[in-house]
Amino acid sequence: MIIYVNGEAREYTENHQVADVIADLNLTGKKIAVELNKEILPYDQYGLRLLKADDRLEIVHAIGGGQEDAFVIAGVTYHSRLLVGTGKYKDIEETRLATEASGAEIVTVAIRRTNIGQSPGEPNLLDVLSPDKYTILPNTAGCYTAEEAVRTCRLARELLGGHKLVKLEVLADQRTLFPDVEQTFIAAAILVKEGFDVMVYTNDDPIAAKKLEDIGCVAVMPLAAPIGSGLGIRNPYNIRTIVENATVPILVDAGVGTASDAAIAMELGCDGVLMNTAIAAAKNPILMASAMKKGIEAGREAYLAGRMPRKRFASASSPVDGLFF
Repeated sequence: MIIYVNGEAREYTENHQVADVIADLNLTGKKIAVELNKEILPYDQYGLRLLKADDRLEIVHAIGGGQEDAFVIAGVTYHSRLLVGTGKYKDIEETRLATEASGAEIVTVAIRRTNIGQSPGEPNLLDVLSPDKYTILPNTAGCYTAEEAVRTCRLARELLGGHKLVKLEVLADQRTLFPDVEQTFIAAAILVKEGFDVMVYTNDDPIAAKKLEDIGCVAVMPLAAPIGSGLGIRNPYNIRTIVENATVPILVDAGVGTASDAAIAMELGCDGVLMNTAIAAAKNPILMASAMKKGIEAGREAYLAGRMPRKRFASASSPVDGLFF
């Protein structure tokens, strides 16, 4: 008899099941969906349904463009889980080279006249980090009130031609640069109501992180340690709790110092890491950007692989059965 699989005619003898076709295609145990004569067939029916002449099977699986392990922010798919800042480099060329070496697809830009390069003859940051190549993420760095942050985001939207994605941070004081969570709540609520897609910097408090998600922020970005400190993740259990409670992307922001810090963040299940000083302040920023890219990738793979359980005592790698002494 003839049946059709994804539009292609195939010949089978009587008494063949759907499971037999799947086995012939080397798809047994794979993540697939099957439609039999335009009706979805549950996987537990594959071995029970006999095929008849002229039956039509559609078998599909998920694929991605490029890397399959992508994540989504505000409806846009990204393949790099490393986000980078653009400040503190010695010049704009170093900024460009380090950004390219990082493999980042999202770059943050502070909204200031000097930073964007408005002075006559001064290079324009957006000329070397083109919005055609990167997602530009304007941030509210340096804002200490909700009013200042909202105003900055509105200016950024005007500057970038209606751009809605912003990174919100409202700082409490100049010494610690910790977030003012109360003012952050206020600013986030206003910006979400005005149609902004808000990625929000906050402390590593799981309750505050969840409230910001509930307000409508598209991503929550808890700090690992104070901005620019390079201390690494100080409260890994808090970060893990934030990740476990979230339904939006969680990205560590601030405090990363080296590639192992980035890997740890990813091993905790974070969707990504945003950093600036850790790359820009390195002795070789371009090499460090490359190292950070690899650290992110290694940490993500380790998270997906699932680490072995921690044990208090030793456990021999080789079997002890059959020893001859």
